Amino acid sequence: QVQLVESGGGLVQAGGSLRLSCAASGSIFSINAMGWYRQAPGKQRELVARTSGGSTNYADSVKGRFTISRDNAKNTVYLQMNSLKPEDAAVYYCNAEVVTVLRRYPDLWGQGTLVTVSS
Repeated sequence: QVQLVESGGGLVQAGGSLRLSCAASGSIFSINAMGWYRQAPGKQRELVARTSGGSTNYADSVKGRFTISRDNAKNTVYLQMNSLKPEDAAVYYCNAEVVTVLRRYPDLWGQGTLVTVSS
């Protein structure tokens, strides 16, 4: 069984920083893509950042403030969030496309980690 486990959420003041981590575990053969999404109360889940095949893309609202990175040896993806704003507050979810020796998981989700930004 493959799972994604996020960590690093919490409460931070506006202008502060947080780093989220997401580790994939299980009998993993390869991970084709990893990314972060977020969902604020009353809003749809939206893409924050994603990395795949060496390329990355970001939501316009976080460009220049957030950085996604990946440690392939650890099957882990990170999201460094700087200059946080109250509107960044949300539950952040890790997403990945994972291939194991038995099957492909095209759309695997973590349980989410809460980010709260105080003004």
